[in-house]
Amino acid sequence: MPRTTRLTVMLLFAAWVVDYIDRTVINFALPSIGRDLDLDHTRLGLLVSVFFVAYAAVQVPGGLLADRYGALKVGTIGLVAWSVFTGLTAIAWSFAALLCMRFLFGVVQGVFPAAALKALAERTTPEQRTTATGWTNASNAVGILLASVLAGIMLPTVGWRVMFGLISVLGVLVILAWRRWMPQPLPQDDIPADKASAAAGRRAVLFSPALLGFAAIFFGYDVLVWGVTAWTPTFLQEERGLSITMVAVAAVPSTLAAAAGVVLGARLSDRMGGRPRRIVIPSMAATAIMLFVLPRLESFPLFVMVATVMSLVAGLAYMPAFSVPLRALPSAYMGVASGVIIFGGQVAGIISPSLFGFMTDRYSYTTAFETMAIGPLLAIIAAALVPQTADAFWAKIAARTPVTIPPKEIHS
Repeated sequence: MPRTTRLTVMLLFAAWVVDYIDRTVINFALPSIGRDLDLDHTRLGLLVSVFFVAYAAVQVPGGLLADRYGALKVGTIGLVAWSVFTGLTAIAWSFAALLCMRFLFGVVQGVFPAAALKALAERTTPEQRTTATGWTNASNAVGILLASVLAGIMLPTVGWRVMFGLISVLGVLVILAWRRWMPQPLPQDDIPADKASAAAGRRAVLFSPALLGFAAIFFGYDVLVWGVTAWTPTFLQEERGLSITMVAVAAVPSTLAAAAGVVLGARLSDRMGGRPRRIVIPSMAATAIMLFVLPRLESFPLFVMVATVMSLVAGLAYMPAFSVPLRALPSAYMGVASGVIIFGGQVAGIISPSLFGFMTDRYSYTTAFETMAIGPLLAIIAAALVPQTADAFWAKIAARTPVTIPPKEIHS
């Protein structure tokens, strides 16, 4: 990779780590919040889901803003604002207040993902984008891991309110690093088009059924991820009697495995030239089976082992949800394209935590885990139907837009 790409990956990796610490640390704090505010599982699930309502709603607008005003400008604004709302979470005095804080937090954090992917696309060549994005998105698992470590240290010592206040300062460090080291875009992929043609092309991408298919893959993947990630810490505390410290320890191998799966899935996608069904179908089928096994394991070491394998296998399916559009589209359209795909995943984030909590209250944790298998099934169906290569994807887009993409953009 060029130095510009490597440096961009490192800086975006740091930002995504902070993003995931700020958004997922609440998963470890749910039992404490429930005790302090006297909340049942359904309302605790709503605290997770309301973030995704806001987060999903601004994905496409955030991508359009990044395309129009610049990726780094929009991404920086989002980073500053979400750090502020992370800190404000510490002063929430009731369920309604905390629900409001989490909603606003989702709004301001939601403009970041599409802007970040556009910034990376501007600093990579098409044949490297999936691998570079895979390395960047491996930060998600690292952020979850660090969230578990910070929660394991701070929840028993200073409590959840002080914890949110302290972690809010991490975003300031990333902002300073961006201002100091973020490189300029590579001079290689802005498409020569007038404003009218560019707008027509962007609309064609936004409303493309082919792109919606990749959003459906990401939706299915994230049904699993956000449902299981949000509730496993509480499951281990309530059903297995583990301390928050032991829960944090248990998260280490599975989150590292998830990061490895994302990077490996990205690398395989680039080597295959896309072709998501080759990765998504076997990985999601295996993951669905493990969802039925996991909650029935009484042995804690065995639970950790199966959860680790499941995280690795599921992680393989992350980047195939982006691989073909990343190879097919120029960076001028990457904001809106990323926004559409990410929107699919965040809709899953709205549904799955609340669904998991409801199924736990109504039936059992075991039934809740099994219900999450709906996600892998949907991902398998979508992966079987979407275009499998950049050429096939662009053929779908080209029928809807007058803009011509230079051949180097889709055949690299």
